[in-house]
Amino acid sequence: MMRIGIDVGGTHTDAVLMASNQVLQTVKTATTRDITSGITTALTALLSNAEQTRPAVDAVVIGTTHFTNAIVEQRELSPVAAVRIGLPASASLPPFVDWPAPMATLVRGNVFMIRGGHEVDGRRIVDLDEAALVDAAVSIRDSGLQDVAVSSVFSPLDDSDERRAAEILCDTCPALRITLSSELGRLGLLERENATLLNASIRPLALRTIGAFRDAIEHSDLNAPLFLTQNDGTVMQASYAERLPLLSIASGPTNSMRGAAYLSGINDALVADVGGTTTDIGALQHSFPRQANTVVEIGDIRTAFRMPDLFSLGLGGGSMVDINASTIGPRSVGFELTKKSRVFGGGTLTATDLGVHGGRLELGDPRRVSDLDKTRTRQLLDQIALMLEQSIDRMKTDAREVRLIAVGGGDFLVPTKLSGVSEVVHLEHGAVANAVGAAISQVSGEVDQVFSGVDRDEAIESATHRARERAIEAGASEESLQLVDLDDLPIAYLPGDARRVHARVVGDIAESAQFTMK
Repeated sequence: MMRIGIDVGGTHTDAVLMASNQVLQTVKTATTRDITSGITTALTALLSNAEQTRPAVDAVVIGTTHFTNAIVEQRELSPVAAVRIGLPASASLPPFVDWPAPMATLVRGNVFMIRGGHEVDGRRIVDLDEAALVDAAVSIRDSGLQDVAVSSVFSPLDDSDERRAAEILCDTCPALRITLSSELGRLGLLERENATLLNASIRPLALRTIGAFRDAIEHSDLNAPLFLTQNDGTVMQASYAERLPLLSIASGPTNSMRGAAYLSGINDALVADVGGTTTDIGALQHSFPRQANTVVEIGDIRTAFRMPDLFSLGLGGGSMVDINASTIGPRSVGFELTKKSRVFGGGTLTATDLGVHGGRLELGDPRRVSDLDKTRTRQLLDQIALMLEQSIDRMKTDAREVRLIAVGGGDFLVPTKLSGVSEVVHLEHGAVANAVGAAISQVSGEVDQVFSGVDRDEAIESATHRARERAIEAGASEESLQLVDLDDLPIAYLPGDARRVHARVVGDIAESAQFTMK
């Protein structure tokens, strides 16, 4: 199977062409403000060197920071109607209660508190108030809102009220785009609801962005389906991503980690992905990113849904350097590196300039940094090494030395020796490991749910079955699905032999998905 992998970062857009798990062509271009034209440029450059492969491309896989940036920068977010099912419980903490005021002002539309929901042991709180849901649907329709987030108390245990609410809302107003919290989040109501609200707020942006991605593919004369990367190191069909775009949050670092595992053949290690603006450090376990088990903040909003365990610091090839203050980053010239960096004729001293002057890489015109003091450059590069060592220590689970794989366009900033690291591995094609990770990705389905009133085998079977269904919906071939993660944890303080089961399956892209563009 021949694939194109693309990863859109804050500084660079990387693209690779791969066939039979072999890297054929690589391209690194500057990310553009509109993103899409940068993808078109990368595709044009990639295919211009491999015209004979154009008809054989089976899939284009894109990883993007577009949705993350929209949340962090508080732009292009749409107002959302929040429907919470749980009265008479949960009334004291309504939706958006813990949001920063500017974000709440942007996203908060109508809020509806509905009677219904379940207890933690699966019993009903009260019957679902279907009449109130009909009234809510009419109010949402009259207000002109199109995006709705539905959350219910303990819906990871029993999602029947959320599903029934979606039916009632759509019957009354078929044009609504509805996100259910049980599709995204974990047990905590507020954090799960927050993830659902964020997903609903970026769905219109996802429709526009993914539509633009399709246009870029068609403009490049590629008759290939589009997939987007998820933050667990796998991919989903574009249509699935349009419904659940939040699953792509932090997919860039996970692409790099998957690419690092593939290119190095190392399945368990730490990975430092050094881009133009930030360095993301994560841990590989069995060639997939280690998942975070804690609440994760996105744009200062607490969420509880699947996310990789990462530590990010403001260090990259475009990081601005102040020699007098001895500071490196966190500000960066970003995608304007080739204009503003001194080795490219600009007037801003960057980490890339230090790398060129220190002999770490050959780039631009080294004469433009010849006035720098070599001792001072070495001290600043040592300071960068210390920043990396401290960040690596935060990701280690014990005091033993670990392997570190350095990837990304700024991987030259990672020296060959670091304290606490047994070996630093630099890779061929490591600068585009993110795009390689996108190209090699499989499709996954995941369930993290509490079961009560059933025995252990039945709970595991049910979770695995639902995970397989979600993988197939995301574009996986049913025959290729394999169970890669399974954890079950008895919950002693709940009745009914309650247990939390996490199941994850992974499979290859289905042929039916390969030929479905939309």
